[in-house]
Amino acid sequence: MSAPEPGPGHADDRNDADARILGAGTYAPAARLPREAVVEAWGRSRARGIDAVAVPAPDEDVLTMGVAAAERALAAAGIDATDLAGLAFGTTTPPLAEEDLLPRLGAALGAPADARTHYAGRSTRAGTRALRAARDASAFPALVVAADAPRAPPNSAEGHGAGAGAVAVVLGPVSGTGAALVGDAEVSADYPGTRFRRAGGDDGGVERLGVTAYDRTAFTRPIVAAVGVLGDDADAFDPASAAALAVTAPDGDLPAHAARAIGIAPEAVSTPVNALGDVGAAAPLLGLAAALHDGVARTLVVGWGSGAGADALLVDGVAPVEGQVGDGVGDARELSYTAALRRRGEIASDDPPAGGGAAVSAPTWRRSIPARYRLRAGRCPACDALVFPPEGACPDCRALVDYESVRLPPAGVVETVTGVSPGGAPPEFARQAERGGDYAVAIVRFEREGARVSAPMQVADADPDSVASGDLVRAVFRRIYVQEGVIRYGRKALPAAEDGDR
Repeated sequence: MSAPEPGPGHADDRNDADARILGAGTYAPAARLPREAVVEAWGRSRARGIDAVAVPAPDEDVLTMGVAAAERALAAAGIDATDLAGLAFGTTTPPLAEEDLLPRLGAALGAPADARTHYAGRSTRAGTRALRAARDASAFPALVVAADAPRAPPNSAEGHGAGAGAVAVVLGPVSGTGAALVGDAEVSADYPGTRFRRAGGDDGGVERLGVTAYDRTAFTRPIVAAVGVLGDDADAFDPASAAALAVTAPDGDLPAHAARAIGIAPEAVSTPVNALGDVGAAAPLLGLAAALHDGVARTLVVGWGSGAGADALLVDGVAPVEGQVGDGVGDARELSYTAALRRRGEIASDDPPAGGGAAVSAPTWRRSIPARYRLRAGRCPACDALVFPPEGACPDCRALVDYESVRLPPAGVVETVTGVSPGGAPPEFARQAERGGDYAVAIVRFEREGARVSAPMQVADADPDSVASGDLVRAVFRRIYVQEGVIRYGRKALPAAEDGDR
Protein backbone atom coordinates (compact mmCIF):
# COMPACT_ATOMS: atom_id res chain seq x y z
CA MET A 1 0.00 0.00 0.00
CA SER A 2 1.39 3.40 -0.91
CA ALA A 3 1.99 6.08 1.70
CA PRO A 4 -0.84 8.59 2.16
CA GLU A 5 -0.63 11.76 0.14
CA PRO A 6 -0.70 15.13 1.91
CA GLY A 7 -4.07 16.78 2.26
CA PRO A 8 -5.22 19.56 -0.04
CA GLY A 9 -3.45 22.21 1.98
CA HIS A 10 -4.28 25.82 2.64
CA ALA A 11 -2.85 29.09 1.41
CA ASP A 12 -3.65 32.58 2.62
CA ASP A 13 -4.14 35.29 0.04
CA ARG A 14 -0.83 37.03 0.60
CA ASN A 15 0.46 38.01 -2.80
CA ASP A 16 1.28 41.39 -1.29
CA ALA A 17 3.30 41.73 1.90
CA ASP A 18 1.29 42.41 5.03
CA ALA A 19 4.18 42.29 7.54
CA ARG A 20 7.91 42.84 7.58
CA ILE A 21 10.78 41.53 9.65
CA LEU A 22 12.42 44.57 11.22
CA GLY A 23 15.28 42.72 12.89
CA ALA A 24 16.39 39.35 14.23
CA GLY A 25 18.57 37.97 17.01
CA THR A 26 20.08 34.55 17.66
CA TYR A 27 21.58 32.73 20.63
CA ALA A 28 23.15 29.35 21.37
CA PRO A 29 24.84 27.95 24.49
CA ALA A 30 28.60 28.48 24.61
CA ALA A 31 29.54 24.82 25.13
CA ARG A 32 29.67 22.21 22.36
CA LEU A 33 29.89 18.44 22.34
CA PRO A 34 31.98 17.55 19.27
CA ARG A 35 31.20 14.54 17.13
CA GLU A 36 34.58 13.03 17.99
CA ALA A 37 33.62 12.83 21.68
CA VAL A 38 30.45 10.89 20.81
CA VAL A 39 32.44 8.53 18.58
CA GLU A 40 34.96 7.97 21.35
CA ALA A 41 32.19 7.09 23.80
CA TRP A 42 30.00 4.93 21.56
CA GLY A 43 32.25 3.87 18.69
CA ARG A 44 30.26 5.93 16.20
CA SER A 45 27.88 8.87 15.93
CA ARG A 46 24.40 8.03 14.72
CA ALA A 47 23.58 11.70 13.95
CA ARG A 48 24.04 12.28 10.23
CA GLY A 49 25.67 15.49 9.07
CA ILE A 50 26.36 16.96 12.52
CA ASP A 51 29.86 17.99 13.60
CA ALA A 52 28.92 19.32 17.05
CA VAL A 53 25.89 19.98 19.22
CA ALA A 54 25.26 22.91 21.56
CA VAL A 55 24.80 21.87 25.20
CA PRO A 56 22.91 24.24 27.53
CA ALA A 57 24.45 25.21 30.84
CA PRO A 58 22.69 23.90 33.96
CA ASP A 59 21.03 27.30 34.42
CA GLU A 60 19.82 27.59 30.81
CA ASP A 61 16.51 26.53 29.29
CA VAL A 62 14.36 27.63 26.36
CA LEU A 63 13.10 30.69 28.25
CA THR A 64 16.57 32.01 29.15
CA MET A 65 17.83 31.35 25.62
CA GLY A 66 14.72 32.99 24.19
CA VAL A 67 15.23 36.10 26.31
CA ALA A 68 18.84 36.38 25.09
CA ALA A 69 17.75 36.09 21.44
CA ALA A 70 14.85 38.51 22.01
CA GLU A 71 17.09 41.20 23.51
CA ARG A 72 19.33 40.97 20.45
CA ALA A 73 16.38 41.07 18.04
CA LEU A 74 14.95 44.17 19.71
CA ALA A 75 18.35 45.87 19.52
CA ALA A 76 18.70 44.95 15.85
CA ALA A 77 15.25 46.31 15.06
CA GLY A 78 15.68 49.45 17.16
CA ILE A 79 12.50 48.62 19.12
CA ASP A 80 12.02 49.06 22.87
CA ALA A 81 10.28 46.19 24.63
CA THR A 82 7.82 48.63 26.21
CA ASP A 83 6.45 49.36 22.72
CA LEU A 84 5.65 45.72 21.85
CA ALA A 85 2.02 44.99 21.01
CA GLY A 86 2.44 41.25 20.39
CA LEU A 87 4.45 38.32 21.77
CA ALA A 88 4.67 34.78 20.41
CA PHE A 89 6.75 31.80 21.56
CA GLY A 90 7.33 28.44 19.88
CA THR A 91 9.06 25.43 21.49
CA THR A 92 8.72 21.69 22.00
CA THR A 93 10.67 21.70 25.29
CA PRO A 94 9.11 24.17 27.75
CA PRO A 95 10.66 24.30 31.24
CA LEU A 96 7.40 23.01 32.75
CA ALA A 97 4.83 20.73 31.15
CA GLU A 98 2.05 23.13 32.14
CA GLU A 99 2.70 26.84 32.51
CA ASP A 100 2.44 29.70 30.03
CA LEU A 101 5.88 31.02 29.05
CA LEU A 102 4.63 34.35 27.71
CA PRO A 103 4.10 36.18 31.06
CA ARG A 104 7.68 35.40 32.11
CA LEU A 105 9.06 36.36 28.71
CA GLY A 106 7.18 39.65 28.87
CA ALA A 107 8.31 40.32 32.45
CA ALA A 108 11.95 39.57 31.62
CA LEU A 109 11.88 42.02 28.70
CA GLY A 110 9.57 44.66 30.18
CA ALA A 111 6.82 44.21 27.58
CA PRO A 112 3.34 45.66 28.23
CA ALA A 113 0.96 43.40 30.14
CA ASP A 114 -1.74 43.86 27.49
CA ALA A 115 0.40 42.67 24.56
CA ARG A 116 -1.37 39.99 22.49
CA THR A 117 0.25 36.60 23.07
CA HIS A 118 0.40 33.24 21.32
CA TYR A 119 2.11 30.02 22.39
CA ALA A 120 2.87 27.17 19.97
CA GLY A 121 4.23 23.77 21.02
CA ARG A 122 4.14 19.98 20.68
CA SER A 123 5.62 20.04 17.17
CA THR A 124 8.77 21.28 15.48
CA ARG A 125 6.41 23.43 13.40
CA ALA A 126 6.02 25.56 16.55
CA GLY A 127 8.50 28.20 15.38
CA THR A 128 6.83 28.87 12.04
CA ARG A 129 3.39 28.60 13.65
CA ALA A 130 4.35 31.29 16.17
CA LEU A 131 5.57 33.50 13.32
CA ARG A 132 2.36 33.04 11.34
CA ALA A 133 0.19 33.67 14.42
CA ALA A 134 1.99 36.92 15.26
CA ARG A 135 1.66 38.09 11.67
CA ASP A 136 -2.04 37.19 11.52
CA ALA A 137 -2.75 39.06 14.77
CA SER A 138 -1.40 42.29 13.18
CA ALA A 139 -0.51 43.64 16.63
CA PHE A 140 2.73 45.42 15.69
CA PRO A 141 5.48 45.62 16.65
CA ALA A 142 5.43 41.96 17.54
CA LEU A 143 8.22 39.78 18.91
CA VAL A 144 8.40 36.13 17.83
CA VAL A 145 10.70 33.75 19.73
CA ALA A 146 11.53 30.15 18.85
CA ALA A 147 13.78 28.19 21.20
CA ASP A 148 14.37 24.50 21.73
CA ALA A 149 16.62 21.98 23.47
CA PRO A 150 15.49 18.45 22.48
CA ARG A 151 16.42 15.47 24.62
CA ALA A 152 16.57 11.78 23.73
CA PRO A 153 18.11 8.53 24.99
CA PRO A 154 21.91 9.03 24.96
CA ASN A 155 22.78 6.21 22.55
CA SER A 156 20.24 7.02 19.86
CA ALA A 157 20.41 9.01 16.65
CA GLU A 158 18.23 11.65 18.32
CA GLY A 159 20.40 11.68 21.46
CA HIS A 160 23.62 12.02 19.48
CA GLY A 161 22.16 14.94 17.54
CA ALA A 162 20.24 16.80 20.26
CA GLY A 163 21.31 20.44 20.33
CA ALA A 164 19.98 23.77 21.59
CA GLY A 165 19.44 27.28 20.32
CA ALA A 166 17.09 30.25 20.10
CA VAL A 167 16.09 32.90 17.60
CA ALA A 168 13.79 35.92 17.70
CA VAL A 169 12.39 38.19 15.03
CA VAL A 170 10.58 41.50 15.34
CA LEU A 171 7.63 42.01 13.00
CA GLY A 172 6.28 45.36 11.87
CA PRO A 173 3.66 46.61 9.41
CA VAL A 174 4.17 46.39 5.67
CA SER A 175 4.76 50.15 5.45
CA GLY A 176 8.12 49.85 7.19
CA THR A 177 11.52 48.69 6.00
CA GLY A 178 12.88 45.20 6.32
CA ALA A 179 12.23 41.75 4.89
CA ALA A 180 8.67 41.25 3.63
CA LEU A 181 6.54 38.17 4.33
CA VAL A 182 4.90 37.62 0.93
CA GLY A 183 3.61 34.05 0.94
CA ASP A 184 2.13 31.49 3.31
CA ALA A 185 0.86 27.91 2.94
CA GLU A 186 0.37 24.77 5.00
CA VAL A 187 -0.45 21.09 4.44
CA SER A 188 -0.67 17.97 6.57
CA ALA A 189 -0.56 14.18 6.11
CA ASP A 190 -0.82 11.31 8.57
CA TYR A 191 2.67 9.84 9.09
CA PRO A 192 2.68 8.47 12.65
CA GLY A 193 5.91 7.57 14.39
CA THR A 194 8.30 9.89 12.56
CA ARG A 195 9.11 11.93 15.67
CA PHE A 196 7.24 11.77 18.97
CA ARG A 197 7.44 12.00 22.74
CA ARG A 198 5.36 9.81 25.00
CA ALA A 199 2.79 11.24 27.35
CA GLY A 200 3.26 11.04 31.11
CA GLY A 201 5.66 12.28 33.73
CA ASP A 202 8.55 9.99 32.71
CA ASP A 203 9.69 11.84 29.59
CA GLY A 204 12.33 9.75 27.90
CA GLY A 205 12.74 12.35 25.16
CA VAL A 206 12.32 12.32 21.42
CA GLU A 207 11.82 8.99 19.65
CA ARG A 208 11.20 7.80 16.12
CA LEU A 209 10.64 4.39 14.60
CA GLY A 210 13.80 4.70 12.53
CA VAL A 211 12.49 3.40 9.20
CA THR A 212 14.74 5.37 6.86
CA ALA A 213 12.61 5.39 3.69
CA TYR A 214 9.44 6.08 5.68
CA ASP A 215 11.05 8.93 7.63
CA ARG A 216 12.39 10.50 4.44
CA THR A 217 8.99 10.32 2.75
CA ALA A 218 7.25 11.72 5.82
CA PHE A 219 9.66 14.65 5.74
CA THR A 220 9.77 15.49 2.04
CA ARG A 221 6.17 14.92 0.92
CA PRO A 222 4.49 17.51 3.17
CA ILE A 223 7.27 20.00 2.38
CA VAL A 224 6.91 19.50 -1.39
CA ALA A 225 3.14 19.84 -1.08
CA ALA A 226 3.31 23.01 1.05
CA VAL A 227 5.76 24.64 -1.37
CA GLY A 228 3.45 23.66 -4.23
CA VAL A 229 0.50 25.35 -2.54
CA LEU A 230 2.70 28.36 -1.89
CA GLY A 231 3.57 28.46 -5.58
CA ASP A 232 -0.12 28.58 -6.45
CA ASP A 233 -0.58 31.48 -4.04
CA ALA A 234 2.50 33.69 -4.32
CA ASP A 235 2.27 34.86 -7.94
CA ALA A 236 3.28 31.43 -9.31
CA PHE A 237 6.36 31.38 -7.10
CA ASP A 238 9.17 29.25 -8.52
CA PRO A 239 11.13 27.51 -5.72
CA ALA A 240 14.31 27.86 -7.78
CA SER A 241 14.04 31.64 -7.38
CA ALA A 242 14.80 31.30 -3.65
CA ALA A 243 18.48 31.82 -2.89
CA ALA A 244 18.14 30.07 0.50
CA LEU A 245 16.01 27.34 2.03
CA ALA A 246 15.58 27.66 5.81
CA VAL A 247 14.02 24.41 6.97
CA THR A 248 13.51 22.18 9.99
CA ALA A 249 16.57 19.96 10.36
CA PRO A 250 16.26 16.81 12.50
CA ASP A 251 19.70 15.90 11.10
CA GLY A 252 22.10 17.06 8.40
CA ASP A 253 20.71 14.70 5.77
CA LEU A 254 16.95 15.32 5.48
CA PRO A 255 17.12 19.05 4.52
CA ALA A 256 19.19 18.24 1.41
CA HIS A 257 16.64 15.61 0.34
CA ALA A 258 13.84 18.14 0.77
CA ALA A 259 15.77 20.77 -1.22
CA ARG A 260 16.27 18.43 -4.16
CA ALA A 261 12.61 17.38 -4.03
CA ILE A 262 11.39 20.96 -4.43
CA GLY A 263 13.96 21.97 -7.02
CA ILE A 264 16.45 23.89 -4.90
CA ALA A 265 20.18 23.13 -4.84
CA PRO A 266 21.21 21.43 -1.57
CA GLU A 267 23.95 24.07 -1.24
CA ALA A 268 21.19 26.67 -0.72
CA VAL A 269 20.00 25.04 2.52
CA SER A 270 20.45 27.47 5.42
CA THR A 271 20.51 25.55 8.68
CA PRO A 272 22.53 25.57 11.93
CA VAL A 273 22.32 21.77 12.27
CA ASN A 274 25.98 21.11 11.47
CA ALA A 275 27.21 23.43 14.22
CA LEU A 276 24.42 23.27 16.82
CA GLY A 277 22.70 19.93 16.23
CA ASP A 278 18.96 19.38 16.13
CA VAL A 279 17.42 22.61 17.48
CA GLY A 280 13.83 21.54 16.92
CA ALA A 281 11.33 24.35 16.44
CA ALA A 282 14.08 26.99 16.27
CA ALA A 283 15.77 25.58 13.15
CA PRO A 284 13.74 27.27 10.35
CA LEU A 285 13.95 30.73 11.90
CA LEU A 286 17.63 30.28 12.75
CA GLY A 287 18.19 29.41 9.10
CA LEU A 288 16.21 32.52 8.12
CA ALA A 289 18.32 34.69 10.44
CA ALA A 290 21.50 33.31 8.84
CA ALA A 291 20.13 34.12 5.37
CA LEU A 292 19.16 37.65 6.45
CA HIS A 293 22.61 38.11 7.96
CA ASP A 294 24.23 37.03 4.68
CA GLY A 295 22.11 39.44 2.63
CA VAL A 296 20.06 36.79 0.82
CA ALA A 297 17.35 38.53 -1.20
CA ARG A 298 14.74 35.74 -1.15
CA THR A 299 14.41 32.96 1.43
CA LEU A 300 11.97 30.07 1.48
CA VAL A 301 11.17 29.19 5.10
CA VAL A 302 9.68 25.76 5.82
CA GLY A 303 8.65 24.44 9.21
CA TRP A 304 8.10 20.67 9.32
CA GLY A 305 6.49 18.85 12.19
CA SER A 306 6.11 15.16 12.87
CA GLY A 307 2.70 13.78 12.40
CA ALA A 308 3.30 15.17 9.72
CA GLY A 309 2.76 18.63 8.26
CA ALA A 310 4.58 21.65 6.93
CA ASP A 311 4.32 25.44 6.83
CA ALA A 312 5.91 27.30 3.93
CA LEU A 313 6.59 31.04 3.98
CA LEU A 314 8.36 33.27 1.50
CA VAL A 315 10.55 36.13 2.73
CA ASP A 316 11.78 38.84 0.36
CA GLY A 317 14.52 41.25 1.36
CA VAL A 318 16.96 41.61 4.24
CA ALA A 319 16.91 42.85 7.80
CA PRO A 320 19.57 43.49 10.47
CA VAL A 321 20.62 40.56 12.65
CA GLU A 322 22.49 40.49 15.98
CA GLY A 323 24.33 37.31 16.90
CA GLN A 324 25.36 34.61 14.46
CA VAL A 325 25.46 31.10 15.84
CA GLY A 326 25.88 28.86 12.82
CA ASP A 327 29.62 29.30 12.34
CA GLY A 328 32.79 29.15 14.39
CA VAL A 329 32.36 25.77 16.07
CA GLY A 330 36.08 25.71 16.78
CA ASP A 331 35.74 28.91 18.84
CA ALA A 332 33.24 27.33 21.24
CA ARG A 333 34.15 25.59 24.50
CA GLU A 334 34.37 21.87 23.81
CA LEU A 335 33.05 19.37 26.34
CA SER A 336 33.95 15.77 27.02
CA TYR A 337 31.11 13.30 26.63
CA THR A 338 30.86 12.81 30.40
CA ALA A 339 30.77 16.57 31.02
CA ALA A 340 27.98 16.94 28.47
CA LEU A 341 25.92 14.24 30.19
CA ARG A 342 26.42 15.98 33.53
CA ARG A 343 25.36 19.36 32.13
CA ARG A 344 22.22 17.81 30.66
CA GLY A 345 21.39 16.08 33.95
CA GLU A 346 21.63 12.61 32.40
CA ILE A 347 23.88 11.47 35.24
CA ALA A 348 23.12 12.80 38.71
CA SER A 349 22.88 11.68 42.32
CA ASP A 350 19.64 10.00 43.34
CA ASP A 351 18.78 11.88 46.50
CA PRO A 352 17.83 15.58 46.38
CA PRO A 353 19.80 17.74 48.80
CA ALA A 354 18.06 18.63 52.05
CA GLY A 355 17.47 22.13 53.33
CA GLY A 356 17.18 25.40 51.45
CA GLY A 357 18.81 28.39 53.10
CA ALA A 358 17.68 30.87 50.40
CA ALA A 359 14.05 29.74 50.45
CA VAL A 360 11.82 32.69 49.56
CA SER A 361 8.04 32.56 49.34
CA ALA A 362 6.46 32.99 45.92
CA PRO A 363 4.73 36.31 46.87
CA THR A 364 7.99 37.74 48.20
CA TRP A 365 9.87 36.60 45.11
CA ARG A 366 7.25 38.14 42.85
CA ARG A 367 7.65 41.54 44.52
CA SER A 368 11.35 41.42 43.67
CA ILE A 369 10.85 40.48 39.99
CA PRO A 370 11.52 43.97 38.54
CA ALA A 371 14.91 44.00 40.30
CA ARG A 372 15.76 40.37 39.59
CA TYR A 373 14.57 40.30 35.96
CA ARG A 374 15.35 43.80 34.70
CA LEU A 375 17.82 45.28 37.21
CA ARG A 376 15.33 47.88 38.43
CA ALA A 377 17.01 49.98 41.12
CA GLY A 378 15.78 52.99 43.10
CA ARG A 379 17.11 56.53 43.16
CA CYS A 380 16.79 58.29 46.50
CA PRO A 381 15.06 61.66 45.96
CA ALA A 382 16.81 63.03 49.04
CA CYS A 383 20.45 62.35 48.14
CA ASP A 384 20.41 60.86 44.57
CA ALA A 385 21.98 57.58 45.78
CA LEU A 386 21.18 54.37 43.93
CA VAL A 387 19.66 51.54 45.95
CA PHE A 388 19.45 47.94 44.75
CA PRO A 389 17.08 46.35 45.39
CA PRO A 390 14.97 49.47 46.08
CA GLU A 391 13.79 48.51 49.55
CA GLY A 392 14.03 49.96 53.07
CA ALA A 393 15.87 53.08 54.13
CA CYS A 394 18.43 54.74 51.87
CA PRO A 395 21.85 53.33 52.85
CA ASP A 396 23.49 56.73 52.25
CA CYS A 397 21.20 59.25 53.96
CA ARG A 398 19.10 56.79 56.03
CA ALA A 399 15.87 58.42 54.85
CA LEU A 400 12.70 56.40 54.37
CA VAL A 401 11.59 57.52 50.92
CA ASP A 402 9.63 56.49 47.84
CA TYR A 403 12.38 55.61 45.38
CA GLU A 404 12.35 56.74 41.77
CA SER A 405 12.55 53.64 39.59
CA VAL A 406 15.62 53.49 37.35
CA ARG A 407 17.05 50.65 35.31
CA LEU A 408 20.68 49.77 35.79
CA PRO A 409 22.80 49.31 32.66
CA PRO A 410 23.45 45.68 31.72
CA ALA A 411 27.23 46.11 31.89
CA GLY A 412 29.08 46.10 35.20
CA VAL A 413 32.50 45.58 36.79
CA VAL A 414 33.52 42.84 39.22
CA GLU A 415 34.66 44.23 42.56
CA THR A 416 35.31 40.97 44.43
CA VAL A 417 34.79 37.31 43.59
CA THR A 418 34.84 33.99 45.39
CA GLY A 419 34.56 30.39 44.20
CA VAL A 420 32.04 27.83 45.40
CA SER A 421 32.60 24.08 45.03
CA PRO A 422 29.73 21.61 44.62
CA GLY A 423 30.27 20.33 48.15
CA GLY A 424 30.04 23.84 49.58
CA ALA A 425 27.06 25.02 47.55
CA PRO A 426 23.84 25.94 49.39
CA PRO A 427 21.25 23.16 49.07
CA GLU A 428 19.13 25.02 46.52
CA PHE A 429 22.17 25.39 44.25
CA ALA A 430 23.55 21.89 44.79
CA ARG A 431 21.95 20.35 41.69
CA GLN A 432 23.29 23.13 39.49
CA ALA A 433 26.77 22.77 40.99
CA GLU A 434 26.62 18.99 40.55
CA ARG A 435 25.90 19.44 36.84
CA GLY A 436 28.22 22.38 36.16
CA GLY A 437 31.00 22.07 38.75
CA ASP A 438 32.60 24.95 40.64
CA TYR A 439 31.03 28.36 40.16
CA ALA A 440 31.84 31.93 41.11
CA VAL A 441 29.87 34.52 43.06
CA ALA A 442 30.86 38.15 42.58
CA ILE A 443 30.05 41.60 43.90
CA VAL A 444 29.32 43.58 40.72
CA ARG A 445 29.36 47.36 40.50
CA PHE A 446 26.89 49.13 38.22
CA GLU A 447 26.97 52.84 37.41
CA ARG A 448 24.13 55.05 36.24
CA GLU A 449 24.44 58.82 35.63
CA GLY A 450 27.34 59.26 38.00
CA ALA A 451 25.90 57.13 40.80
CA ARG A 452 27.00 53.58 41.54
CA VAL A 453 25.58 50.57 43.32
CA SER A 454 26.91 47.07 44.01
CA ALA A 455 25.03 43.77 43.99
CA PRO A 456 25.95 40.12 44.61
CA MET A 457 25.53 37.96 41.49
CA GLN A 458 26.40 34.44 40.51
CA VAL A 459 28.77 34.31 37.54
CA ALA A 460 27.53 32.24 34.60
CA ASP A 461 29.56 30.14 32.16
CA ALA A 462 32.92 30.73 33.85
CA ASP A 463 35.51 28.86 35.87
CA PRO A 464 35.98 30.73 39.20
CA ASP A 465 39.75 30.98 38.55
CA SER A 466 39.07 32.88 35.32
CA VAL A 467 37.12 35.71 37.02
CA ALA A 468 38.99 38.54 38.74
CA SER A 469 38.41 41.96 40.24
CA GLY A 470 38.08 44.58 37.52
CA ASP A 471 36.63 42.21 34.91
CA LEU A 472 33.79 43.50 32.75
CA VAL A 473 30.56 41.50 32.94
CA ARG A 474 27.08 41.68 31.50
CA ALA A 475 23.85 40.82 33.31
CA VAL A 476 22.05 37.91 31.58
CA PHE A 477 18.74 36.19 32.31
CA ARG A 478 19.19 32.69 33.79
CA ARG A 479 17.61 30.14 36.10
CA ILE A 480 18.47 30.78 39.74
CA TYR A 481 17.06 27.70 41.47
CA VAL A 482 13.90 25.60 41.82
CA GLN A 483 11.74 25.77 44.91
CA GLU A 484 8.58 23.70 45.42
CA GLY A 485 8.69 22.81 41.73
CA VAL A 486 8.65 26.47 40.65
CA ILE A 487 11.62 27.75 38.66
CA ARG A 488 13.04 31.03 39.98
CA TYR A 489 14.70 33.21 37.34
CA GLY A 490 16.90 36.28 37.62
CA ARG A 491 20.03 37.98 36.34
CA LYS A 492 23.54 36.59 36.58
CA ALA A 493 26.87 38.06 35.54
CA LEU A 494 28.41 36.79 32.30
CA PRO A 495 32.07 37.64 31.64
CA ALA A 496 32.31 40.02 28.68
CA ALA A 497 34.70 37.64 26.92
CA GLU A 498 31.95 35.00 26.92
CA ASP A 499 29.25 37.36 25.61
CA GLY A 500 30.05 37.00 21.91
CA ASP A 501 27.98 36.05 18.87
CA ARG A 502 26.52 32.75 19.98
